[in-house]
Amino acid sequence: MAASQRAIPQSKDTLLKSYNKRLKDDVKSMLDNFTSIVKLAKIEEETQVSRFTQAEQDNNEIHVRAANIVRAGESLMKLTADIKQFLILNDFPSVNEAIAHRTQYLKSAQAEYDRKLMQLRDEVAIDLYDVEEEYYTSRYK
Repeated sequence: MAASQRAIPQSKDTLLKSYNKRLKDDVKSMLDNFTSIVKLAKIEEETQVSRFTQAEQDNNEIHVRAANIVRAGESLMKLTADIKQFLILNDFPSVNEAIAHRTQYLKSAQAEYDRKLMQLRDEVAIDLYDVEEEYYTSRYK
């Protein structure tokens, strides 16, 4: 694996590390916020704050944490799109292979069309010879 890591230019290596960090941060954010929501669902003992006030505060915190989970999920979706774009733009061996395959297909198709055109030319030449022979023999009779 060390040889393949050395083959990656520094900017790509940095970008891949950035993707990895974004992934870990977003998953950690989702986990932390979900854990906090579960903790808020637990009924507390009586405190100095009234139950209604505490319920409103917990409700607001749950909404904020749920929004944080949604934001982290959207960030993960953006990360997925960025990784796909990175792979599409930087997967040169695959792109080269696809180009070579397409070139080979087009060359074989060209050879087939050339063969069919030559066959058609030969058939037309034979038919033209027969027509000319018929024309000249009927003209002099």
